[in-house]
Formats: sequence, C-alpha cells, structure tokens
Amino acid sequence: MDTRTLENFIKLAETLHFTKTSEQVFMAQPALSRQISQLEKSIGAELFKRNKRNVSLTKAGVYFKQAAQQTLDQLNYATNRAKQIHNGEAGEIRIGYTHSIVQSILPRIIKELRAEFPDVKTVLREMNNYEQYRDLAEQKIDIGFATNPIVPENLKSKVFFKDVFVVVLPVGHPLLKASSFNINALANEAFILPHEVDSSDYLYAIESICLDAGFLPNVVHHTSSVSSALKLVEAGLGVTIEPKASLAGQSLAIRYVELDNIPQKVHSTILWNDNTQTDHLPILNLIKKIINI
Repeated sequence: MDTRTLENFIKLAETLHFTKTSEQVFMAQPALSRQISQLEKSIGAELFKRNKRNVSLTKAGVYFKQAAQQTLDQLNYATNRAKQIHNGEAGEIRIGYTHSIVQSILPRIIKELRAEFPDVKTVLREMNNYEQYRDLAEQKIDIGFATNPIVPENLKSKVFFKDVFVVVLPVGHPLLKASSFNINALANEAFILPHEVDSSDYLYAIESICLDAGFLPNVVHHTSSVSSALKLVEAGLGVTIEPKASLAGQSLAIRYVELDNIPQKVHSTILWNDNTQTDHLPILNLIKKIINI
C-alpha cells in the first residue's frame, strides 16, 4: 500500500465513479479497478459495493476513507515540517545570552525572528560567558550573545555593539555629590561582582578598570545575577560596575556614572559553532542582518 493508492481510493470514494476517477488520476480504468481490488485484499475488507449501475462505500469504506485522509494529511505535514526544519524555517532555535543583551537588542531579534519564521520556537537561556562556550561546543544551544568574551578557538564570533561601563551606586551616595568623579575614589568601597567561576573574562575587564585606577576591588558580595546585584546596591550594601545597557528599564533607587573616558568598553558579541550553523543558517543570517554584521 502506497500513498498513490490511498489518494486514488479517496478520489474514488468522493466520486463513486470509476470512469471519472480514472480520468482525474490519469490512470486506465482496468488498472484502477485492479488497484482498488488489491487494496481491499491487503486490508481484508470490502470497501466498495459495486454493480453495473452504482458504486457505493461500505461501512468499512466510510471508516477507511476518513483514516486514509488523516494518514495522508499527517504525512504531508511531516514531509513539509522536515523540509522546513532542514532549511532552518521550523523547529526551534536555542539562544544563550547575558543580561545586558536582553535589556538591549534581544527583544528586537526575537520579534523579527517571529515575523520571518513563525513556525520556529525560540528557547532562551540567560547564561554567563563560560556556560555559553560549553553549551555551544556541546551543541546544547545554537547561538550565544556574550559580553566581553574570550572566545575559544572552536567557536566563531563577531562584536556587534560597543557600550560603556557605568559605576552603579545607591541614591544619596556621597560620591554622587562630588563635582567630578574619579574611579580611584572607589578604592575603599565594597563591591558586588560576579564570581570568577561564573564570568572570569567579563570580570577581568572590570578588574582592569580598577587596576588602571590603582586598586583591586574589595568584593564583599558575589552574584552572577545582575538583578540581584542592583538590588544589593539599592540596599546600600556596595557598588558595582555594569554595562550601561544592563540598567535599561530599571526603576530602583540607584544612580550610575558613565565611565566614558576609559579604554575598556563593553563588547556585545554574537557566538556560534560552525558545526551547528547549517541547520539554522537562514536564522543566523537574519540575526546577523538585524545586528548589522
């Protein structure tokens, strides 16, 4: 039993006329009759009642028509879906990202992906840089968006946006009242930063900012969550240094000072693994277009 046989059976079940059906399916009437007889034999049930004047469906034929149509519909859906997945037009895309990315470009990316590929499900995971390296290498995610990464040789990358670092302080902090701001004034402050294990390369950038000012940050609280860090700053438990984009949409009792006169910048970077690029090439190309690379 093949799909052509099922299609011809359904057509005959609709017309109930062998001559009309044979013309519609471009098949000689004797050959169509043999095909239907062989179908009935393989099923072990009579599907049509025939006489010289009329053709009608049996009860088994009524049931089999519905079942055959469902089978063909499911097969057509599966065939089209498999083709879409192969072409990167369906299935799912797994994206890892750091906090500042979701506060800036990521919502736009997801919106445009949804418009262009409505059948693609987007799976989002907030991850630090190291987790992205690992999961890209293991093909657990398809695309990463990292902040100031030190990219392993097995991955591809491209910087698509440069931002400034900001010092984040609680409202009313004495340093906010100064006529000018010097980073070395933070030497005696308590810092809230990610743990080295969570974000070593990003942390190196922050440490280098402090070292250039002549001190190492006195880290009293470790957290990989930007939201948690900002809440701790609001509570007066320390200060932190973040990408400016991380503060978008915040309504906390905090203030920030831009560090625009230092060489260190925030490098928002897209990462991917060439081994997984083929399946998602149309999506990756669209994302590259969105972020202008």
